[in-house]
Formats: sequence, structure tokens, C-alpha cells
Amino acid sequence: MGEDHIWVCSVKENKNDERRFSISTGTKKRLHLRAESRDDREVWVQAIMAVKEMYPRLSNKEIMAPVASVADSTSKLRQRLLQEGISEAAIRDCEDIMGAEVLYLRKQIVALKHKQLMLMDTLRHLETEKVDLENTLVDDIKSKDNDPSYHSSHEKYSDGSVSDSSDEHDRHEDQFDDEHNDAFFDTQDFLSISHDSEEEEEDEDYDENTPNESEKSSRRLSCVGLFKYPQVKRRTKLPEPVEKESGVSLWSIIKENIGKDLTKVCLPVYFNEPLSSLQKCCEDMEYSYLLDRASEWGKMGDSLMRALHVAAFAVSGYASTSGRSCKPFNPLLGETYEADFPDKGFRFISEKVSHHPMTVACHCDGNGWKFWGDSTLKSKFWGRSIQLDPIGILTLEFDDGEIFQWSKVTTSIYNLILGKLYCDHYGTMRIEGNRDFSCKIKFKEQSIIDKNPHQVQGVIEDKYGETMANIFGKWDESLVYVIGGNSNNKKKGGKGSNSSKPILIWKTNPPPEHQTKYNLTQFAITLNEITPRLQEKLPPTDSRLRPDQRYLENGEHDMANSEKLRLEQRQREARKLQERGWKPKWFVKENGSESYSYNGGYWEAREIGNWESCPDIFGQILNTSESNSPTT
Repeated sequence: MGEDHIWVCSVKENKNDERRFSISTGTKKRLHLRAESRDDREVWVQAIMAVKEMYPRLSNKEIMAPVASVADSTSKLRQRLLQEGISEAAIRDCEDIMGAEVLYLRKQIVALKHKQLMLMDTLRHLETEKVDLENTLVDDIKSKDNDPSYHSSHEKYSDGSVSDSSDEHDRHEDQFDDEHNDAFFDTQDFLSISHDSEEEEEDEDYDENTPNESEKSSRRLSCVGLFKYPQVKRRTKLPEPVEKESGVSLWSIIKENIGKDLTKVCLPVYFNEPLSSLQKCCEDMEYSYLLDRASEWGKMGDSLMRALHVAAFAVSGYASTSGRSCKPFNPLLGETYEADFPDKGFRFISEKVSHHPMTVACHCDGNGWKFWGDSTLKSKFWGRSIQLDPIGILTLEFDDGEIFQWSKVTTSIYNLILGKLYCDHYGTMRIEGNRDFSCKIKFKEQSIIDKNPHQVQGVIEDKYGETMANIFGKWDESLVYVIGGNSNNKKKGGKGSNSSKPILIWKTNPPPEHQTKYNLTQFAITLNEITPRLQEKLPPTDSRLRPDQRYLENGEHDMANSEKLRLEQRQREARKLQERGWKPKWFVKENGSESYSYNGGYWEAREIGNWESCPDIFGQILNTSESNSPTT
């Protein structure tokens, strides 16, 4: 990624290819671009030229050209003065004065032109240095990628791995990158194959003599793996806004707060969505049916299909981020969120367990499985983008004792100042199992000219490092798997000795009927819903009771901003509480670890409505004497 100055750029169209054109940046760089069509190229070229014309400038020849004689330039003025009867001496004095002024202005223009040329030389020098630095950075990254000692110490966080302590893991990682670095392709071909194969299987009768065991298991799963959960009526849209929202410029906010303490700057709710980070964690459970099926596969003795469904679940959590440009509310210390979904077969609890660093922990009980973990985000600001590296381990345990652990990959948010805001996920996710299978999934980083973004590709390996299955697709659309076959070979029409047809394992739910500016999924729309029957069961720390978030959901933006400011002032006391020994209510640090686990008791307290030990964290600001108690 880079930037170029249109003022000094020139555009040239390619005569041999009607879609290609190039931009000379005025430095050593030349950008070679390809538009989608000839008309698209015309639009780009015209747009660039239109911007250049908005800021016209004189050429060097025009600036440095000799000035015409004063006598010629003032001939009309001389004639007019003579008509008025002005003496020759007075006219000459006027010409001398004008000549001196013109010469002075010319010297000023020449000086400005000289300054411009110097700035252009500096710009070219900086551009050259920038290219050199980028090349050095790329070379440095490559050298680190080839250094096993670097991987063994850093791969845990940079690639979202759980445990990379051995050289054997490093060798497998390098081999995986080499084999699959160029393996990303248009997944539409595979998805069409997958749909066709599934429709054919549903139309055919069950055949015990079918040679492919995975296809037989797929038919069995259609009967065994679908649970009949009770129907629960939930809302399908957000409330109609009370007020019309006025736009806010992030750039204007930045300018207004230059030199101020950023920790005391309260961003307006315009940049928020009506969900907290605790509820955002729960969005990962939208496709919990994959874990239900994984549990059933294990009961049927098919550990490979269980591992495939766990991998699909790990990827599915990213689907809800597509098109989401607003940030969730930062929870207050001790804030909690519960989600009881009998219609999905799980119940979920999360809590903000640390203010500095900001850490949230969660726990979820499902049908034959339980899932827990914590997350701390390390952020890096790059000017026009921000990089988020999740630190923390997610653990999935089935009732039969099989465990899978993984960490999330890197997320970057682009175009913070100008352009359309979007996010991307990239890196390698390693899902480590304690029995037969583990998985490595690579999220391809989106490039500026990528026409097929959001691709993922992974392999399921046995404990000897042999590839047993491939899984691939897009994190915001769907995933398919191939048992025993190489996806590259399949793409080229090859027939592996052990390959099966690509089979659809996961697909995103359709978007909600009632869209909003937040681009929430239908599942996310239900997360902040509150009914009178539910409200009487909630603790006073639940995110649904947070006033600024509720006002924003209702479209009462002035009240939302006022409450957000009040709660952020209150939250600044949280660090003092933590320093005085404050501890989370429902989670505790595991022995010898920085990870948090659920210590129980929440659902029991909910059953009897015993929330006496839970503070009113959303209440009014306390006075000095009251704030000395960590339970207030």
C-alpha cells in the first residue's frame, strides 16, 4: 500500500490491452493497473485528469519566460493618460513605478518556482527512501519467516497459534505455506460442485455399498445431527429511531482534540453499534449447530468429521464482521452479558475481567460440548489503518474428553480517515487437538486489486502430520471440504486416489429482511433484545441494561451521547478499583496461567434472582466516600 501525488502524475493508456493503463508518479515508480473493462479504464483516466485540472499550474517555460517590455505592456495606459492631458514626465514616472513592481513580482514568482522545484526533489527523494524501506521490510519479514528460531518464539501470537514450541511444528508450518501459498482460487467453482453433490445425495436412496465412507456418514448425519430444539420467537429488526441522526466527521474530531489527553476524549455514539464487546463475543456462537454436529460425529466414531466441523466453526465466527463499520461499546469493569438460547441449545455468559489491559472472558455450555476463552486485543495504529492482534486461547471440550484449542488471527481495519471503511482477517490459525487430528487454516490477506477476497484454505492432519482432508472457501460466504484429496489437484481436474467430491459443510445465514446502517446479522439483532420477563431475571451488570447503548438502539442520539460521556467518566475509576484488588465475579485465572475460566454460580444465582453482590455499575457517579468501596 502507498500513496502518490496526482499533481505530478501522468497517465498513459496501453495500446495493446484496452483495460490496462499506467501512472507515472514523477519518481522512480510507475504503477501498472488493469481496470475491469475499457469503459472502466476511461472512467479512471478521466477522474485522474479531472482532479489534476482542479489544481492547474504554470509550466516551467511559462514561469521562466522573459517579461515583455514595460513600454509594450503599458501602451494602452500611456495612450489613456495622454488623452487626459498628463505630462510626459508624469507618465514616465508611472512606467518606472510599474516596472519596478513587475520586476519585484517576477523575482517572487521565480523564487517560489525554485522552492517548488526543491520540494519536488525532496518528494522524489522521500518516495525513493519509502520504496527502499518497504523493500527492506519485506526482506526482513522473509528472513524472519525462514528463521526457525523466530517462528518458535513469535508464531504463537502472530499466526494465532496455540502452541508452537517444537521444530517439528515449524517445519510443518513452512511446508503448509509452501504448498498452499498459491492455492487460493475462485471458490465459486467448488461451491457449485458442492451444491450439486449434496442435492444428488438427498435424491438418492441410502446405499450401504457406497465406496465413500464420508458420503455414507453425511447421510447418517442428516438424520442424527439435526436436533429438535424448541421454537422461540425473537425480534427481527431494531426499533424505529426516535431522532434523525446527524453525520459526524472523524477528521474534524481529530482536529478538535489535537494536543488533548486522548484517554479523556469521548467519541460520539455515531461511531458505535448498539452492542457491547461482550455481546460481540456471543456472535461467534451463531453457528453453534456445527459444534452439535461435531459432537455427534465423535459419538459415531468419526473423529475426522468432528475435526472438520470444529474447523468450520472456528472460521464461521468471522462471517458477522463483513460490512460492519461501527465499533462495539467498550464494557465497563465488571459488566456482564448472558445469552440463553434454548432454540439453539446453548447458554452463554461473558464478563469484562480486566480494565488494563482490557480483557473479556466467556463461557458457553452446549449439547455435548462446552466452549470458553478470553481475549485481549493488542492494537497497532498505522495512520490510515489499525491492526488488531487477539491474544488469548479459545478452548472447546466435548463430553468424551476430546479438546481443541486455537487463537484468532490478525484483523486490520482500513480507511479510517478517508474512503470506505472495511476490515480484513489474515494469518494462519492452528487448531490443536489432544487426540487424532489437528487443523491449520490460512486466511489470505486481501490485496488492493483482489477480485476474490476473504479466502481461506486449510488442512486436517493426523498426529503424524499426514493430510487427511482439505477445507476451503470464504469466511463471509461458505466452506467446503474434500476428504483425502488435494484441492489444487482437484481444481486442475485431477483425480486423487483418495479424493471425494467437495461437500458443503457451512454456509452463512441470509441477511435480515430489515437492514440497518449497522449491517447486523439476524442473530446479532436479537442479542440486545430485552423483554419484561427477561429483565426481571438479569443482573444489574448486564449489557442490555446499559443506558447509552439502549438509547442508541432506540435512535435517541443526544441522550446516548450524554450517557456515554457519564459512563466513561465513571469508568476512569475502574483502574483504581482494579489496583485496590478488584476481582471478576464469574471468572477466575487458571492456576499458573494468565487465562480465565468460568468459576460457576451464575445460572444458579439467576434461578433464584440473587444479585445482591452485583454492583450497580450503570448507576449515577458516586461521591468520593462511596467510591472507596470496590463493590459500588
